[in-house]
Amino acid sequence: MQEYALLLGATLSAGTVIALAALGLLINEKAGVVNLGAEGMMLCAALAGFATTVATGNEWLGFAAGMGAGALLAGVFGWLVIWLYTNQYATGLALSLFGVGFSAFAGLGYVQAKLPELAPDGVPLLSDLPLVGPALFAHDPLVYGAIALALALAWFLQRSRAGLVLRAVGESPASAHALGYPVRLIRWAAVVVGGALCGLAGAFISLEYTPLWVEGMVAGRGWIALALTIFATWRPLRVLLGAYLFGGVTMLQFHLQASGVALPSQLLSMLPYLATIVVLVLISRNPTWIRANMPASLGKAFHPGS
Repeated sequence: MQEYALLLGATLSAGTVIALAALGLLINEKAGVVNLGAEGMMLCAALAGFATTVATGNEWLGFAAGMGAGALLAGVFGWLVIWLYTNQYATGLALSLFGVGFSAFAGLGYVQAKLPELAPDGVPLLSDLPLVGPALFAHDPLVYGAIALALALAWFLQRSRAGLVLRAVGESPASAHALGYPVRLIRWAAVVVGGALCGLAGAFISLEYTPLWVEGMVAGRGWIALALTIFATWRPLRVLLGAYLFGGVTMLQFHLQASGVALPSQLLSMLPYLATIVVLVLISRNPTWIRANMPASLGKAFHPGS
């Protein structure tokens, strides 16, 4: 039973990475902007967070640096696509490629670096309980923060005035503009907030999930997060559940390897990405269902006065 408790705990940790990034991308897309640069932003943020923590010894400064790096890159992306009307898909891909290359170059000096000793994570007393302790209460605060964020975002989008305005900008920016809302500024703010959350996910990888720096360590999680927003039909709680599902698939491969399952390690490593492709194929069989839930102006540039 202990190994299954540890598997559940690892699933929550792995799912948190995807959940934070996917919730950030959901905010972008609710405003009508598609950002394909999550992978690059997460890599740059992972490096920024790791380098800051190595230099200062403060993990929370590392998380802040990761969020800042993600927000900065997203801000540049938003300026290009919202004010200069560059193609969202091409610009996002360029951002992803830039992030991959820049992080690999800038991180050469940190490959052998080690993080300072940090305080142990977990809820005092509860983390010492048998089985449920390591499964549910021995995690970094961000694991619980991701759950709170999903709940808060669901409330924000459905119940708050600001959330309804954000959704209106994504559905019909022309109508929102006619009512006097600064559509381009709202979109840019959504992109920056989404980038900050992607940056937080990247910093979580290098500071908590695998506390080291390795080139390409995000390993496609940015793309999985991007696909997850579609799987979840742009709903925060479904995003959270989907993230834990993919986190479970990711951890299952390590569990199977440790159990001595006679399958090639390469085949087990491709399980999360294979699951992504299978789900995409299944939901693509009903495009009407996707269109009914997708923001109407997703990926479309807004030209004031046109």
